[in-house]
Amino acid sequence: MSSHSHKNKAGSTASLHDKLKSDHPDSDTQVADQHDAENMLEHPSYEELQQQLTAAEEKATQSWERLLRLQAEMDNLQRRVERDVANAHKYALEKFVLELLPIVDGLERAVAAHQEEDDGSGDGTLLDGVKLTLKMINAAFTKFGIEQVSPESQPFNPELHQAVSAQTNADTKSNTVLAVLQKGYLLNNRLIRPALVVVSK
Repeated sequence: MSSHSHKNKAGSTASLHDKLKSDHPDSDTQVADQHDAENMLEHPSYEELQQQLTAAEEKATQSWERLLRLQAEMDNLQRRVERDVANAHKYALEKFVLELLPIVDGLERAVAAHQEEDDGSGDGTLLDGVKLTLKMINAAFTKFGIEQVSPESQPFNPELHQAVSAQTNADTKSNTVLAVLQKGYLLNNRLIRPALVVVSK
């Protein structure tokens, strides 16, 4: 066979291979295309992504709201504890003062009963001692926020006074305190014992 016919045969074979390659891409390209197609099928749709995003936002909002409520509860609890501790310090003396008040009442009655008996001749030493004791007690009361309520000739105040009787008195306005039978006391501006009074009507 001549060299010319061999060349023609070789050329025909090459062109045939080129045609086959163009009609049937190689296997690697086919695998890649198939993988891309599968990925597109498995990839979530836009609606699904939107739903997932919405659900995540709602969950984050709920978590944030729970955190804010918890923080508010903690703040309220802290304020209550601080208030309770402050009140415990502020009113810790209440029971002690209430036990001490009858003694103060007795000393004041003793001074009132014997006030006119002191003629200034030097026999009032005991009375002076009682007065000094009362003065010291009252100074201690003031130091610890204890205030006396003695509202004689003042308008009746039901928040601080307790009326035990009412009397007609033409010289005073109605609802005026005529006499104080027992003084009242405040502890840091809180009433611990009302004043027992006689009121005009």
